[in-house]
Amino acid sequence: MRIEQLRPEHAEQVLAIYQAGIDEGNATFETQAPEWASFDKSKLPGHRFVALEGNGGRVLGWVAASAVSDRCAYAGVVEHSVYVHPDARGRGVARALLDALIASTEADGIWTIQSGIFPENRAGLALHARAGFRIIGTRERIGRHRGVWRDVVLLERRSSVVG
Repeated sequence: MRIEQLRPEHAEQVLAIYQAGIDEGNATFETQAPEWASFDKSKLPGHRFVALEGNGGRVLGWVAASAVSDRCAYAGVVEHSVYVHPDARGRGVARALLDALIASTEADGIWTIQSGIFPENRAGLALHARAGFRIIGTRERIGRHRGVWRDVVLLERRSSVVG
C-alpha cells in the first residue's frame, strides 16, 4: 500500500468508496455521494490523500479535510472524513491515511482536526482514539437519518507541535 495525493484520476473510485460508506448507513447523514466537481471544490487541496494498492493503483481508501470556517480565528481548524473500501478494512488503511493527514496539516500550521462520528461506528471511534483524537461531546438527536434520530460523537485532535 502507498499513500498519495488524491487527484482527479482517483475520482471515480473515491466516490464509489464514499457511496459504499453511505449505503452502509453508519458513516454520514448524506444519502448520495456528490459529483466530483462539488467534492473537489469542498476539500482542501493539500490535505487529501488516497491509499493505493501495490502497483495496480486500486484505491483502497481516502481521507480529506475541509475548512470549518472562513473566519481567520478558525484558520488552523479543519474537519475531516476518512473512508475505506469494504474489502480493504482491517489492513491499516484508515490509520495510514489519518497519519498522512495529520502530517500534512501539522506541516501547514493546522492545530486542530475534528470530525463527527455516529456512536454506532465503533471501529471509527476506536481508530480515531488510537490516532490521538479525543471525544469532546455528543450531539444528541442532531439529525434524522433514514427516518431515525441520530446522535453524533464529536472528536478532535489537537496538535502537539502546532500552536
